[in-house]
Amino acid sequence: MPPRPELVVDGKNELGEGVLWSPAHGEVQWTDIFGRRFFSYRPSDGAVRSVALPDRLACFAPHGATSLLAGFASGLEVFDLESGARRPIVAVEPDRPTTRVNDGKLDRRGRLVFGTMDEDPGHQPIGRVYSYDGGASPRALISSVRISNSIAFSPDGRRMYFADTPTKVIRCYDYDPDSGDLSGERTFAEVKGPGAPDGSTVDADGCLWNAEWGGGRVVRYTPDGRVDRAIALPCAQVTCCAFGGAGLDQLFVTTARTGLDGAALAGQPQAGALFVIEASVVGLADTPFPRPVFRLAVERSGFVRCDGAAERREAFRRNAACSDVRSYCITFSHPGRAQGLSRQTDNVGGLNVERP
Repeated sequence: MPPRPELVVDGKNELGEGVLWSPAHGEVQWTDIFGRRFFSYRPSDGAVRSVALPDRLACFAPHGATSLLAGFASGLEVFDLESGARRPIVAVEPDRPTTRVNDGKLDRRGRLVFGTMDEDPGHQPIGRVYSYDGGASPRALISSVRISNSIAFSPDGRRMYFADTPTKVIRCYDYDPDSGDLSGERTFAEVKGPGAPDGSTVDADGCLWNAEWGGGRVVRYTPDGRVDRAIALPCAQVTCCAFGGAGLDQLFVTTARTGLDGAALAGQPQAGALFVIEASVVGLADTPFPRPVFRLAVERSGFVRCDGAAERREAFRRNAACSDVRSYCITFSHPGRAQGLSRQTDNVGGLNVERP
């Protein structure tokens, strides 16, 4: 008998999405995109948190104790959940007013790979998939996308999965972990029945778990694209899934209630809830996103001034990851870099770093 989903948080999310496990916080985290709220659930004591957001949060990665690398509808920024402080990084597709950021996942090196979607009813193929490694701007990987979804990576990081939801096809690519480049696009699986591919995750066996929007289930595919098992949920709009818990042995699943009328909601009152499934397999821990690069996070924050040759600055941008920015105190997560810069002038990576 297949495992039975259990309701964890009846959040009544309009569009629950982006679920992930944060080991540093010991909690499941997800977003209600249309509800503009961030949610978390801590299995150890059942604590649930909900935070109002300034924009629609589509995807994110934990960033320190209280912040997110946030994929808001209009762009990337660092957002502090406690203070509400926002540090914009880059606008995404500002020249395309009908698109917004959608699905995103960290690759095995910690880059954020995310896609956009066209929100017009016809969902024109004008979106893209991007890779962001902490530099000045994201790099486009895939074009002509209607609704980006199902971004996930194999355990060794050498295969990337992706779905343009309206096509009902999950694709896979050869993925270079060092460069983040794609090649060898091919069909991985075609979704049969009423559902369409939404968010995905990969387990330690290399199998892909996909949430089916409109299909009311999550499906496990073997690495060669065969359906291994399907687990039904008590609501049709299943959106995303991720392994969590201390042993990464629980599959958490988000759902949505957007677009459902009264009769539909009466038939599936738990739509918009977070569920957990004891899946009898183990997931994989995410590689943390490198903290905002020094030049981007610090120069834009105005806390310091950097002088030096452009070549040195670019080398430093690529190699030094800033783990925290406070007034006049900077720490670095990159091995071998200075752990505290609080003097009037310091030299790090060939750059002079001065307090204003």
